[in-house]
Amino acid sequence: MPSINRIVMRQSSRRWINDLDPGSLSVAEISGKWGEQFPFRDYSAFRYPEYDICAGPFAGADGRPLKFDLIIADQVWEHLDRPYAALKNVYRMLRRGGHFYIATPFFIPYHGAPIDCSRWSARGLTNLLIEGGFPEDGIRADQWGNRHAAARNLESPWPPEYQHGEDIKNDPDFPMVAWAIARK
Repeated sequence: MPSINRIVMRQSSRRWINDLDPGSLSVAEISGKWGEQFPFRDYSAFRYPEYDICAGPFAGADGRPLKFDLIIADQVWEHLDRPYAALKNVYRMLRRGGHFYIATPFFIPYHGAPIDCSRWSARGLTNLLIEGGFPEDGIRADQWGNRHAAARNLESPWPPEYQHGEDIKNDPDFPMVAWAIARK
């Protein structure tokens, strides 16, 4: 059963990715596996600590940055010590016209895996992406949350599983998760 924190985000994000024509894309996912569900042309997973996006772009045998049509970072950026440096590395790995998808928490409990460093709202993700070199008119960002889901986040075990029929109506003044996609 999925977490209540991710129901709306997942629905929206799947639409955004499917709109990119997944079968035509060469994709890299940073320390996650959410992208495995899509029928991408090529899919590579780069897991930490073997691959550290903060240390530099992922490189091929020739030492040059690998290039992708889409890079996915789902629930990763909050764990990075150097998120701005990491974003610059992602930008270098995208082909011209390529996309970067990022999803992060905003208002959920601390979850060190191995560390927990930062949070972003939709506006914060937009600003992060602009500072990383993405043109503002190529960025789409959204956020979701409500007080009911926030209260559920105080339960143990965490994260709380979604129960059919629960309140998932968005309260724009109470974001819990944010996600964005940016085009280079």
